[in-house]
Amino acid sequence: MQITTIGFDLAKNVFQVHGIDATEQVVIRKPLRRGQVIKFFAGLSPCLIGMEACASAPRRRGRLRGKRSSGQRR
Repeated sequence: MQITTIGFDLAKNVFQVHGIDATEQVVIRKPLRRGQVIKFFAGLSPCLIGMEACASAPRRRGRLRGKRSSGQRR
């Protein structure tokens, strides 16, 4: 039972994670507080992550990829 795809709902304080496996069965539905997000994703195998497009999405994407973001555009 390996998570292949995650839907990641961004919010100010509590984020929602919805993960499915290769057969599209729900594997996990879990709220995460801001401080738990990186630790949660660090424990997963690489997978597809879908998140909403909002102002903070590029910074979150960079952090999930393991890159630091200064918040400035290039």
